[in-house]
Amino acid sequence: MLISVLAVAVTLPPQGVLVPGRTLGGVRLGDDRATVVARWGRAYGTCRGCAAPTLYFNYRPYEASGAGVTLWRGRVVAVFTLWAPPGWRTTRGLLVGDSETRVTAFYGPLPRTPCGSYDALTLRTRRAVTAIYVRSGIVWGFSLMRPSERVCR
Repeated sequence: MLISVLAVAVTLPPQGVLVPGRTLGGVRLGDDRATVVARWGRAYGTCRGCAAPTLYFNYRPYEASGAGVTLWRGRVVAVFTLWAPPGWRTTRGLLVGDSETRVTAFYGPLPRTPCGSYDALTLRTRRAVTAIYVRSGIVWGFSLMRPSERVCR
């Protein structure tokens, strides 16, 4: 088991970067499962109740901090952070843990989608939706997905 934990620590980026509309933690929309595993390691869990195959890469076993991907027909249709992994940021410097007011400072006013206990602030292009998740006024995480995917994760 120790080997699996080390594999995740080495491959899942300790401080992943969101490139809006392009990548999250080095994973692109359209990547296949093998590419994700090569990038983030073999130590992942799978969602048993999800409609589409979903892989969870956690920094520590049974702790919810890390990142995940949803696959459709073997290709990434969504990549997202789990909980609030410290150090993850956008290319403009917005950090998980920053105040929500910094989102507007970096990206201007964004459409808001209520997702229960958190909200998704979204940037949309024809091919991708980038979500910045906020909870209680704090940036909680990021997601990149195809426009056909649900913003609330």
